[in-house]
Order: sequence, then C-alpha cells, then structure tokens
Amino acid sequence: MNRSLIILLGALALGAAIFTGSYFVAQRTSVMCCTDTGDELSWLRTEFHLGDAEMARIRTLHEGYLPKCGEICAKIAAKKHELESVLGTGTNVTTEVQVKLAELAALRAQCQAQMLQHFATVSQSMPPEQGRRYLAEMQALTLGAHEQMEQSMSGNTGHEHHH
Repeated sequence: MNRSLIILLGALALGAAIFTGSYFVAQRTSVMCCTDTGDELSWLRTEFHLGDAEMARIRTLHEGYLPKCGEICAKIAAKKHELESVLGTGTNVTTEVQVKLAELAALRAQCQAQMLQHFATVSQSMPPEQGRRYLAEMQALTLGAHEQMEQSMSGNTGHEHHH
C-alpha cells in the first residue's frame, strides 16, 4: 500500500476514535450534570464537599431566602414594565424615564445587596475554606455581568471605572 494512503487511513481512524470517545464522554457528562434530581442545591454538596448537617443548614437558609428573592424579582419586573410603558414609542429620554431608570437601578442594587448578604450567610454554614471559595464565586457571579459590561464599554481590562 502507498505510504500516504496508510497515513490518511490512520488519521481518519484516529479522528473517528477521538470523535466517538468525545461523543460518549459528552453524553455521560450531560446525563450526570443535567439530570434533574429535584434538588437544586445538590451541586453545592458536590462542588464544596459538604456533609448532611451543612446541607441541612444551607437548605434552611435557601428556603428562607426564596420568598425575599421572589418579592424583589416581582418588584423589578413591575418596575421594568413601568419603564417600558413610559418609554412607549418616544425617541426622547424624559424626566419620567430617568426617574423610572433610577427606581429600577435602586431595586437592582437592593437585590444584589440581598443576594450578597444571603451568600455571606450561606458561606458561614460551610467549612472556612469552602465558605471563602463559595463566597468569592457567588460575588463574582452577582457582580460580574455588570463589571464585564463596564469593561467592554470602556475598553478597560482592569477594575477601574472610566468614562
């Protein structure tokens, strides 16, 4: 057989093996990660190696926080609806629009503050090292989207806020 044909067939076989292996690993990972176990907090146990007592405390905190979260989310949704109504089809940013934007911003800040407080409380129910890591990750998620937008709009890669 021609040497280039052997190399081509070998490359095709290797590619097929890599594809097949990747497919089965992805399928297994998808089943493991995305199967609804009915427990939205199960990822905490796995990620932070928590025991039953820690999970029970965290579950109690989580269940206590959900009504507060739902309440502030409903207020934000209502304020967004008010803002959309005021915006209408106009092309100018009126004083009323500015007021609604400020009210919406205040609600979002209140939401972030409540979330950060909740995450700090949850982190205290964990062993110290896991609690610090959890809190850092939750702070990054809570504040990250806004910071990413600021950085992309300012062209800045640091943490400073420039206009």
